[in-house]
Amino acid sequence: MKYISWNVNGVRAVLKKNFMEFLNDENPDILAIQETKWRPEQLTRKDQALLEESEYHQYWNPAVRPGYSGTAVFSKKEALSIIHGIAKESFDHESVEYVDETLLENHEGRVTTLEFEDHYFVTVYTPNSKDDLARLWYRYNVWDKAFLQYLKYLEQTKPVVICGDLNVAHRPIDLARPKQNTMSAWFTKEEREWMDNYLDSWFIDTFRAKYPDTPDKYTWWSYRAGARARNVGWRIDYFLISKNLRDNLTGARIYDETLWSDHCPVGIDIKF
Repeated sequence: MKYISWNVNGVRAVLKKNFMEFLNDENPDILAIQETKWRPEQLTRKDQALLEESEYHQYWNPAVRPGYSGTAVFSKKEALSIIHGIAKESFDHESVEYVDETLLENHEGRVTTLEFEDHYFVTVYTPNSKDDLARLWYRYNVWDKAFLQYLKYLEQTKPVVICGDLNVAHRPIDLARPKQNTMSAWFTKEEREWMDNYLDSWFIDTFRAKYPDTPDKYTWWSYRAGARARNVGWRIDYFLISKNLRDNLTGARIYDETLWSDHCPVGIDIKF
């Protein structure tokens, strides 16, 4: 199976920039997108017509707030079940200092899960800690704990494939300027610690599994100062898989020549 994940930074914007051509040319079994910034009433008839041309089953999870967050999955195969948000039964309230009902009630549309016969597929748009780190406490003490609990809950039944914008560069090799960013969002010790928690016990970073020492491969670039042209970027978009799928992983890639967002797509191949 061929999977692609992409933070599109607004689905209406990429629909004007050959999004459907990309989907048709790459022909993945599943395409997940994050930061859709979309609600049904916001799409024009032209946009709706473009999406209706697709032969994919479409699973949209918009945020309550228009123009904000949101995730979606395009799948050739119809899902057995869909979960929007983090399932409440997976959540251990006693282990988290503060329970945010916005998270549990899916107000921001950050997580979409599809169940298939042999695995769960999860796409996520992880909360940003913000430039001033105003949301780092929430990220560290609430979100990452709850999301890891949710993934472990799913994994009790089936292996899990996770993709999306995780808003963290895990290692110094995963950003162009690590020394200058030790106190910056996406590279704080707290965010990297949680990535360690995901990987040490449960999951595999698929790109690093295939390319452990390959430098200068990024998935996000600032729009400022010609960062993309100079490849001053960050690798913050991932595919993670359950460790028992290690031998099923046959390929991993970064589509860093795709230019229609500040993020580029990432992809993997898995043989079930």
